[in-house]
Amino acid sequence: MFPHPNIHKYTWTSPDGKTYNHIEYILIDRRWHSSILDVRRFMGADCDTDHYLVVAEVRERLAVGKQAAQKFDGERFDLRKLNDLEVRKQYHIEITNRFAAVENLSDEDINRAWENIKENIKTTAKEILGLQELKQHKPWFDVECLGFLDKRKQAKIQWIHDPSQNTIYNPNNVRRETSRNFMNTKIGISEN
Repeated sequence: MFPHPNIHKYTWTSPDGKTYNHIEYILIDRRWHSSILDVRRFMGADCDTDHYLVVAEVRERLAVGKQAAQKFDGERFDLRKLNDLEVRKQYHIEITNRFAAVENLSDEDINRAWENIKENIKTTAKEILGLQELKQHKPWFDVECLGFLDKRKQAKIQWIHDPSQNTIYNPNNVRRETSRNFMNTKIGISEN
């Protein structure tokens, strides 16, 4: 569909380095076909495979719904504290007192009544339960992983320049070693 030189069309090179095939495609529904601006393969992307990355340039046309447009305030209450009997009793007493005060008001506007109820629940939860601390994730990708990644890239570049039978197993061994190291590093971080 998009005119490119042949070098940007093939997506797989056979192990002998002489046969090239175009075997990866991007499929899209007919009604969205005008959103695709360009499709080509990228040789420099390191995808950890003998196939090349196929990339499509897409024009984004999204409508934002009302629910998605509403901003989330990011407050999460520490609900685990409700498992403690004393905290639960204190929360119950406080929320009962607040709603007793709301019952005395004679509001005929339903929206205003809802805002009062919502504000009472939020204020009571913030005072009694407090806010939940967000979990901080530790990064697992370190300098050692970067070294393995560079080693894998160099092995692939060497194979692209000289795809002879002598070097055919080297990129696969380096790739396996790199993947094993990544997995061990990631598992080691998650166990700590």
